Amino acid sequence: MAKVKTTFFCQSCGSQYAKWQGQCNACKQWNTIVEELIHKPEKSDWKSPTSTSKKHASKPLKINEIDSSQEARLNMQDAEFNRVLGGGMVPGSLTLLGGEPGIGKSTLLLQIALKLNYKTLYVSGEESQKQIKMRAERILPNSDNCYILTETKTQHIFKQIESLEPDIVIVDSIQTLHSDYIESSPGSISQIKECTTELIKFAKETATPVLLIGHITKDGHIAGPKILEHMVDTVLQFEGDRNHVFRILRANKNRFGSTNELGIYEMQGSGLREVSNPSELLISEKDGELSGNAVAATLEGMRPLMIEVQALVSTAVYGTPQRSATGFNAKRLNMLLAVLEKRAGFRLGAKDVFLNITGGITVDDPAIDLAVVASILSSNEDEALPSDYCFAAEVGLSGEIRPVQRVEQRILEAEKLGFSTIFVSKYNKIALKNPAIKVQLISKVEDLVGFLI
Repeated sequence: MAKVKTTFFCQSCGSQYAKWQGQCNACKQWNTIVEELIHKPEKSDWKSPTSTSKKHASKPLKINEIDSSQEARLNMQDAEFNRVLGGGMVPGSLTLLGGEPGIGKSTLLLQIALKLNYKTLYVSGEESQKQIKMRAERILPNSDNCYILTETKTQHIFKQIESLEPDIVIVDSIQTLHSDYIESSPGSISQIKECTTELIKFAKETATPVLLIGHITKDGHIAGPKILEHMVDTVLQFEGDRNHVFRILRANKNRFGSTNELGIYEMQGSGLREVSNPSELLISEKDGELSGNAVAATLEGMRPLMIEVQALVSTAVYGTPQRSATGFNAKRLNMLLAVLEKRAGFRLGAKDVFLNITGGITVDDPAIDLAVVASILSSNEDEALPSDYCFAAEVGLSGEIRPVQRVEQRILEAEKLGFSTIFVSKYNKIALKNPAIKVQLISKVEDLVGFLI
């Protein structure tokens, strides 16, 4: 009988210790170190013990002898998902999808599995086959390529994989899996590391892409050791507010593409709908022109978006004026109000100012500064801005209008959505020839005041 080995892991960062201690030396967290039993018998492969596969040790090659031709990516039949991955799923890659409970992680991957033309194995350790079937009938009733397996032991999963030979494997979730080679409960640090290592070995040896769903902690980080995110090839974050219908898919890490792309979905009763043109959804429809509304041309990653900025300026009732911002940095709002008071002569010190970015999204692009200033001026004067005006520029402390990156993309997006005029910095270098939209160049906040009031 093999001797049982005991070791201690930090639940926060995954550091290993020979004995228990109160504080982790690596992450400085208190009372996060727990004892786990480890027993590792000899294991030769991810395959079953009856398999007679021959292992081939890799040999060193000269760098100019390595084949650099790119493998064809797998089309996931989802334009937003493909965009975030960088053009599709790379064979042999391991992708980790994290997000809050109930945000739609399982729905997103089941929806993709049902659409795929490839043989897909959906492994669930959280739901029964009947529960998954009920959700599948709501999303896409008919699919001949999606197989459902409810199993949590990795050795049993790999036996089914050997017999089925799927093109893509989806695991929901990595925290529910456990391996016979580790004597600890599912979800523990050692189990997560061991199960992920076995899946990586399988993915690389068979060139089969694997998609994992990961739970997150109350701090918003993926549960388990931080090394889990280093082991996988791609880390995706699925986020949104359950009070709003929009969901945003971001890449926090991507070895095969950009981390600047993002995908936008709308949650519906029949699943998640891809939003190909989010600008139309983020700009509200109005019967008449209202003061305090301005449209900004912003960028989310590499994607241009038109968002609506709403401001309300009113006389302070309680003596101390309030400053409130939703979806925008409150400190930056105070800075812009100070610029308006100092450079443009508007007395806003005794007035309440409320700012809101519509659609429930949060924006940190400095290019919406000009739209924020325009909406505040519009509300203060109680004069509506023309609905076909939009803005894309940063405002400096001295009142100058500063240039922003990729202004041409913003101009083309505004032109595509039918805006007649876009206000940008005079110092932006614009190479567009004869755009259909009027590009108004301004250099100071005073210039903007002259145009709008």
